[in-house]
Amino acid sequence: MAVKKKKPTALKRKRPAAARAQKSNQPVLVMVATRKGAWFLRSDAARKNWRIEGPHFLGNIINHVVLDPRDGKTLLAAASTGHLGPTLFRSTNGGRTWKEASKPPAFAKAPEGEKGRSVNHTFWLVPCHANEPNAWYAGTSPQGLFRSDDGGDTWHGVSGLNDNLEYRKYMGSEQDGTPDGPKMHSVIVDPRDPKHLYFGMSSGGVHESLDGGKTWSPLVNGMEVVEGFDASNIMFHDPHCVRMCPSNPDRLYQQNHCGIYRLDRPGTQWERVGNNMPKAVGDVGFPMVVHPRDEDTAWVFPMDGQTVWPRTSPNGRPSTYVTKDAGMTWQRLDAGMPREQAWWTVKRQAMTSDAKDPVGLYFGTTSGELWASRDEGKKWSCIARHLPEIYAVEAAVALER
Repeated sequence: MAVKKKKPTALKRKRPAAARAQKSNQPVLVMVATRKGAWFLRSDAARKNWRIEGPHFLGNIINHVVLDPRDGKTLLAAASTGHLGPTLFRSTNGGRTWKEASKPPAFAKAPEGEKGRSVNHTFWLVPCHANEPNAWYAGTSPQGLFRSDDGGDTWHGVSGLNDNLEYRKYMGSEQDGTPDGPKMHSVIVDPRDPKHLYFGMSSGGVHESLDGGKTWSPLVNGMEVVEGFDASNIMFHDPHCVRMCPSNPDRLYQQNHCGIYRLDRPGTQWERVGNNMPKAVGDVGFPMVVHPRDEDTAWVFPMDGQTVWPRTSPNGRPSTYVTKDAGMTWQRLDAGMPREQAWWTVKRQAMTSDAKDPVGLYFGTTSGELWASRDEGKKWSCIARHLPEIYAVEAAVALER
């Protein structure tokens, strides 16, 4: 099935005003999804003191927990519940009680005689456009895109992707991709246009739709692939995390299996700005965070990218890196972190920011620690220890309890 291509004319719109900073007296809610449940941390107004709540769903794999910013109270959680399989839960009271989705994301049944696909877990959750209340998108493993229009209770597949045979080739088999399974991630909705969407697939590249998901076009020009593989084959492209700048939706950043990239629309050529990282550290990693009000500022968390891919901090010395000039230069930010023998890393969904001034940054580690910075990464402190392996971290204005 051919993929209908369109010129990105929908992108030539007036940029929205930069996001406003959260009020200084607003506490922060940090939602932590782990291998064995979910925990919430709530701050005081200064973000100096934190109170931990949980666990929710103890013993279950929680891949993502997201607060709906459109109403400030609805939470969705993506769960894998042992022998009961993958599902979603919804709370409208800050997590005090949860209700399971009556129809979680699931691929359509294959015609008789054909091999079908089954959802292993929902990996990514994101609210739809501000003008589409109660609507959500979900990305799954293996790669699939789903939508709910009733607040996360029932879900249906986005046929323009899930039933597209050309895209099925890009996804490869269910055994391909990352060690914990292939996945769709980084589902992005343009705040100016609900029909303008992006997503990333590991593996399978970055893709764009201008018609609400009916048709899609690859967006992989300039992206490198692992040596020895063919860059013209989209299946070999492995974006780890794609982020849109809140203050300028025409700018995208990407942390890829093969480097850090920036893309300014309506251009279609990714620039590898990670080449400006220190050579001893490299530009391999998983998470990416962009400043809520400054399109030139972004943070990454590098990991050891040697041939054997140990997936640890380089030399056991973890650090974030920041650029304040759109990737031209990078600065190491490790004050407060261990100086040696810290052999953990940070997964693609496990680093985020709040919208306060200065911006607060948060990341969770594969060893179950949650780290926070109140000053945009200049100094770090560990605010939770001994949690299970952390899969995802999200931050928002704290809910009223």
